[in-house]
Amino acid sequence: MHPAYLAKGELEEIAGELMAQLESCNLCPHRCGVNRRKGERGFCRAGWEVEIGGYGPHFGEEEPLVGIHGSGTIFFSHCNMACVYCQNYEISQGYQAEKVTLEELARIMLWLQQRGCHNINLVTPTHYVPQIVAALALAARQGLRIPLVYNCGGYELVETLQKLEGIVDIYMPDFKYADPDIALRLSKAPHYPRYAKEALKEMQRQVGDLVLDKRGIAVKGLIIRHLVLPGGLAGTEEVMEFIAREISPTAYVNVMAQYYPAYEAYRYPPLNRRITREEYMEALEAACRASPRFRFAR
Repeated sequence: MHPAYLAKGELEEIAGELMAQLESCNLCPHRCGVNRRKGERGFCRAGWEVEIGGYGPHFGEEEPLVGIHGSGTIFFSHCNMACVYCQNYEISQGYQAEKVTLEELARIMLWLQQRGCHNINLVTPTHYVPQIVAALALAARQGLRIPLVYNCGGYELVETLQKLEGIVDIYMPDFKYADPDIALRLSKAPHYPRYAKEALKEMQRQVGDLVLDKRGIAVKGLIIRHLVLPGGLAGTEEVMEFIAREISPTAYVNVMAQYYPAYEAYRYPPLNRRITREEYMEALEAACRASPRFRFAR
């Protein structure tokens, strides 16, 4: 987090601008236009108050985020996508949701820092960006200094991301699909590839390739996740070619093999099965062909 924001009071100013957007919510590509201050809810079902599904040091993230003491993860309830195979559907669908005030959210961030976490990892933050920035302003005044990770599904608006420049240190988006029709059917995310590509370009412009300190812990940059889906539904080859060509040939990429049928996946063959070893190896080969210089997550 850039110290100039605290000195100039810019965090508070940006938070105020973003909070005003909630009166006709246009934070993400859905542009629902609902007045969340008055209790109206759009696609994501998030309201005015922040709801979280949990928080704590997390050791299941990429190695540069986990380090020695873990990534300080905050799971935000609800989501601006509706993936039929969501592995955290209890949180994304709002079944697991605890309301927290901005002051409480700030205290959670500070507690994670006090526990020794190497970063504040905001999981599915898109629909709560205004409240997060407002809480950051409070936490920064009380000594929050560790890097901020924006951990999202890739369905982002450049206009929202631009307001986070200098605030977010590490962007960690998914790039889920190359095909817009598949994205619409499986995640109810219209024009997903276009928005994800625009978002990744903006993230790369802001923070560049991933930078590690002497301990191998991430301090700034972009980490791109891509979940390999059964039957080639994710369009891995096209995704990797785009990253190599238009983001960076030395990008830090996580080609993920951990897909398993969850939530409503059984209704959408071939999502009703795990990926095969052959499918994963083909995905890795596609990534290596796209750029032999990719840095792959461990």
